[in-house]
Amino acid sequence: MPVHNSQIAEIFNNLADMLEIEGANEFRVRAYRNAARVVGDLPHPVSSMIERGEKLTELPGVGKDLAGKIEEIVKTGTLSLLKQEESRLPPGLRQLMSVAGLGPKRVHALHEQLGVATISDLRKAALRGRVSALRGFGKKTEQMIIEELAGRKEGLKRFKLRAAEEIADSLVVCLRKIDGVGRVEVAGSYRRKKETVGDLDVLVTCPLTCPVMDGFVAYGDVLKVISKGATRSSAVFRSGIQVDVRVVPEESYGAALHYFTGSKAHNIAVRLRGVKKGLKINEYGVFRGRQRVAGRTEEDVYASVGLPYIQPELRENLGEIEAAERNELPDLITEKDIRGDLHIHTKETDGRHTILEMAEAARALGYGYIAITDHSKRIAMAHGFDEERLAKRNEEIDRLNESFKGMLLLKSIEVDILEDGSLDLADWALKGLDLTVCSVHSKFNLSREKQTERLIRAMDNPYFSILGHPSGRLIDERKPYDVDMERVIEAARQRGCALELNAHPDRLDLADIDCKMARDMGAKIVISTDAHSRADLTLMRFGVAQARRGWLGPDDVLNTKTWPELKRALKGDR
Repeated sequence: MPVHNSQIAEIFNNLADMLEIEGANEFRVRAYRNAARVVGDLPHPVSSMIERGEKLTELPGVGKDLAGKIEEIVKTGTLSLLKQEESRLPPGLRQLMSVAGLGPKRVHALHEQLGVATISDLRKAALRGRVSALRGFGKKTEQMIIEELAGRKEGLKRFKLRAAEEIADSLVVCLRKIDGVGRVEVAGSYRRKKETVGDLDVLVTCPLTCPVMDGFVAYGDVLKVISKGATRSSAVFRSGIQVDVRVVPEESYGAALHYFTGSKAHNIAVRLRGVKKGLKINEYGVFRGRQRVAGRTEEDVYASVGLPYIQPELRENLGEIEAAERNELPDLITEKDIRGDLHIHTKETDGRHTILEMAEAARALGYGYIAITDHSKRIAMAHGFDEERLAKRNEEIDRLNESFKGMLLLKSIEVDILEDGSLDLADWALKGLDLTVCSVHSKFNLSREKQTERLIRAMDNPYFSILGHPSGRLIDERKPYDVDMERVIEAARQRGCALELNAHPDRLDLADIDCKMARDMGAKIVISTDAHSRADLTLMRFGVAQARRGWLGPDDVLNTKTWPELKRALKGDR
């Protein structure tokens, strides 16, 4: 029974939420949150470590107690301590924390003083004006709750791309081991690399006598079999995601892959082009009357309607058909194009490895440079740098560069953008850096005008290089702050500043549509991981996938350049 790292992390985060709502010791809560992050960031399954007899206590911050709990989850799929906590709290209480502005203390107050235990209870209390009457809430918070709940869409759970990747990769490995199985491909929004995935569509080529469906329904992650047939089976996995497996013949493989990859709007546009040419296009192939004229490959499907191949990430009917007609499809960026990572944290603030350890891991990836961007002093809980400490850190990087071979360490900082648009450190301290990543970590609820002016005013600083995670969003956890992104992008272009595409799968910030807008407007982009550990450096693939969805090619991304070229690009217009 496979237990994925994302499932272990979710269990620990759920437990931490419940303990925090109860008012448990903050160090105990922090230990579970740290365990969730450590396990969630591992590039390999923790279950494999247990199978190999490796000591989990060698993981950062994982002692004997936490190691035992991880083993319990891997062996049973659950954690008894979490079940105990769940029995003591109303089942809907933790869901309240998904509402913007509601942390554990506020959820505790709502429950204790108003009896709020569900989203429905919260909606009623806010609409009746009872929330604003509580100490520490107020009318503004109450109105924010009302607006967010009004905009929520009820429906099936969606999974972040990283969690879906874990589930899909394990299943694909299992299916490929079955005798007779040829190609296995996960289609749908997963193949288009959308930031969240609703379900998984898996296509398999094999003889009809192949036992692939028996293997699928017997797979250890299956919770409930919905249907089983010779060419299609469907099941719900323990995570809650629905997975459909389809057997398709080789002569229809390309057509089926195109059909099930989508998007629906893209497919309709392609089919309409086919109709104009007297063709019928479906998952079985491209037909003229009863004769199959294409369908073995996706390239054949597109060629049948007079188009070149269109990459899956572009298939959203957002202009890719017209660009293909004009032979103007972008040459999309790949991971191989990335030469360095410009947003990296170390143990000096809230990272988990030293500068040297992060540098060695980056060099192993073939990078030519990395920027060390620990937090500035505004992030006190992460022991952020003041000007004096930053100067000493810069001296350490200079010493490392003298002996460290094969890669350049850049002196940088993730400096906070304060409410008035000023930066958290003095100009004289920023002047000695190779570049800066400037980010918002507070005051997310400013008005659209004030937030926009805040960012633009920050860009006026001559030592502002890159706007970090520009919208501040956390996918499914925190909405983007209200900002005029078009104005921000234009201001960055005019001032020669770059916009970060934060590759962490919890952020993927810039959004794909904003990446495309930045490209169209001629603004500069960097793709960085915001790495807090060596394993995080491998998250670059998610940023590249998001960049591809945003039509970005190598020339649109600054960290595809050598350091001398990048240095000129960051400073040339200033």
